[in-house]
Amino acid sequence: MTTAINTVGKTYTRPWGTYKTIEQGEGFQAKIIEVIPGGCLSLQKHFKRAEHWVVIQGVATITIDEDTRDYNVNEHVYIPKESVHRLQNKTNAPVAIIEVQIGSYLGEDDIVRLEDVYNRG
Repeated sequence: MTTAINTVGKTYTRPWGTYKTIEQGEGFQAKIIEVIPGGCLSLQKHFKRAEHWVVIQGVATITIDEDTRDYNVNEHVYIPKESVHRLQNKTNAPVAIIEVQIGSYLGEDDIVRLEDVYNRG
């Protein structure tokens, strides 16, 4: 049986780049998410967690509900539970963020994909 909970220190590869859980505990998880040039995470929402994103490299294009804008290094956003959101890299250089998830359940199966350029379910 596979688990939807990430392993601390393991790098997971996706079509848009990679992520690694750097710490987790009761009700929280922290990740480094790296997005390759042209990469785009799915337009998604979560029912059991909120997220805080801090840009640490590059220029990240972030959508939260109806608002899309570019964020530079040291800028941050808060994504409430059930808010529709997406991270994109529209540049020719890598983008990286620190993501802190807070919630009652932090598994990767708490993702509702509304749109996905890689046609994942």
